Amino acid sequence: MAERKAAFRRAPERPGLQSLLERAKTVVLTDQQLMEQRASFVYGNAPKGSRITKESARESAGRIRITKGPN
Repeated sequence: MAERKAAFRRAPERPGLQSLLERAKTVVLTDQQLMEQRASFVYGNAPKGSRITKESARESAGRIRITKGPN
């Protein structure tokens, strides 16, 4: 079996990435931005050759309802 010791090393410091992550924590999306992200996700993950269009993805994103799970 292959040695996997390399996976136990800590990731190198990335101060630029860390500052971007901290800044991203403070961003508040509008409802419109959130809907556009959902539509983009749906469209981007549609199988090739499907009949899903960007517009149909936008329409479906408008019908999504988030509910609390059974926890």
